[in-house]
Amino acid sequence: MARSKVTIEIGGIAAGVAAPDPAFLDMLENRYVGFVSSREDADFAFEVDLTAPEMVDPDADVSVTHHAGRWSFERGDFRAEWEPATRCGKIRQSPNPYSIDAVLRILHSLLLARQGGFLLHAASAIRNGKAFLFTGVSGAGKTTIAGLAPPDTALLTDEISYVRKLASGYQACGTPFTGELQKLGENICAPIAAMYLLAKGPVNRIEAVPVAEAARALLGNILFFAKDRELIAALLRSACEFVDRVPVSRLIFAPDSRVWGMIG
Repeated sequence: MARSKVTIEIGGIAAGVAAPDPAFLDMLENRYVGFVSSREDADFAFEVDLTAPEMVDPDADVSVTHHAGRWSFERGDFRAEWEPATRCGKIRQSPNPYSIDAVLRILHSLLLARQGGFLLHAASAIRNGKAFLFTGVSGAGKTTIAGLAPPDTALLTDEISYVRKLASGYQACGTPFTGELQKLGENICAPIAAMYLLAKGPVNRIEAVPVAEAARALLGNILFFAKDRELIAALLRSACEFVDRVPVSRLIFAPDSRVWGMIG
């Protein structure tokens, strides 16, 4: 019997994506290699209509709204709806992998916000059983620091980090959301030991960061799309709690792999 869906699992949450076109499903399986799950009991299910939506403005930003228990996600290249109560959603898009990428990022950002976690514009990696986050403005060096990682380091992402709150602390998980390296992260998790605010400089050094500054920097790099007061307030609380519990420093570095000798 022909396959009818692909299940994509990120951060332990599985989303089943069903579509009538086997070639589209094959494309998704190749795009999310390492994150495709064999689970039959997906946490959420999406039906995909491979009909391109009418583009009112192809360059419009993502719109995420909530009404009567239903979330609506829109961008020039897709329209989607998702009902948390039924765990089901629908996506209308052309047969490309980029729209699904956006829907998954929105879905996980909403789920994490209610759980004390978040998606973050940051590179992240695991070394010696501990995860480290590297965040900063565009051009600060997320891809560079990821590319300099030594062989004993497992890359989780060079672009969008997955931060999950647990009873014991915070955990970083790998994501398939890539940056300039165009390399999918490893689908593994580890406790977060530290976060570094990146800056390029002539020498490698680490500087202390006041908690208030750390919180502002974190909030400025959290990936969130919904203009929802309740969830935004939850993210504010989560950011404050995160910087109170996780060490945050400024990492000034030259493009030199020796910088990894300072991380730990």
